[in-house]
Amino acid sequence: MSRSIAIVGDRFMLPSVFADHITAACGNGVDIRILEQPWPDEPMEHGYAGSKLDGLKEFMGQPDDIVAFIGEAELLVTHLAPISRSMLERLPKLKFVAVSRGGPVNIDMQAARDHNVLVVNTPGRNASAVAEFTIGAILAETRLIRSGHEALRGGEWRGDLYRADRTGRELGEMTVGIIGYGAIGSRVVKLLKAFGCKILVADPYVQLSAADRNDGVEHVALGELLARADIVTLHARVTAETTGFIGREALARIRQGAFLINTARGPLVDYAALHDALASGHLGGAMLDTFAVEPVPADWPLLQLPNVTLTPHIAGASVRTVTVAAEQAAEEVRRFLAGEPPLNPC
Repeated sequence: MSRSIAIVGDRFMLPSVFADHITAACGNGVDIRILEQPWPDEPMEHGYAGSKLDGLKEFMGQPDDIVAFIGEAELLVTHLAPISRSMLERLPKLKFVAVSRGGPVNIDMQAARDHNVLVVNTPGRNASAVAEFTIGAILAETRLIRSGHEALRGGEWRGDLYRADRTGRELGEMTVGIIGYGAIGSRVVKLLKAFGCKILVADPYVQLSAADRNDGVEHVALGELLARADIVTLHARVTAETTGFIGREALARIRQGAFLINTARGPLVDYAALHDALASGHLGGAMLDTFAVEPVPADWPLLQLPNVTLTPHIAGASVRTVTVAAEQAAEEVRRFLAGEPPLNPC
């Protein structure tokens, strides 16, 4: 008897890619149906300032539509579909949910436990993509790539950017502080070593690897990192502890002229405080890929500042991210169907 699997993908995490990998991993003894959501062409719900679905964050889809699609399926593989407590009460046959992302913020985890639904995720699926993007973001700021580009596009040849008192600095002479030493932060450390820069890490919940310690990476408290780093790059998760933790007090502790990079999550930063730190010149610049509200408003003050680079939450977007997540989800499905323990239970 075939097992029923519902796949809710989108235009990034393509449901057909999930289906192909699941079929390859499990054979033809599965009954797969797919649904494609319109993200990223249409925005998802963020829920950081309040959610209509029991506190769920970063999701897409109306509960009634998602419940109707899942129907009698025992397994759900998804990227952004929400699963709330009230939805689980209408899905008595659902026993397994694979979420193709690092954190299952679109799933009510306590409700899943209460309903004996196993939830797995795909940690590190975009670690390589985000780490590479972070290096690019750092170079865009420190080597004046953004400044030169904007000036030239506007018809101005900025020869003054070659002046010793205005030109950029090489990474090899700088200190980079990484906040968060998970799959992405640790990979950023690995890439930075090639530049020869001094590397600091702040994360109270993990220890450095032996290789990083041997290479001179320092594990320091947050305050020390802020005071010493020329570049501060964020790679922490959003929790009650980290929400808004880069606020006025933290920004005041960052050394004059330093750069802030955020390719993690918008709610980590108090953006009003960041605007003031950039406008005053206390910070030399910032590169931001994530925001508290997405899409950002057209009249958002940070859009008007000359010393900030902004991108529309694309650090984790790569073809390889899709493939890695689909492979991990398919293996979790195979293990569940075979009665084997999961690799990445949430």
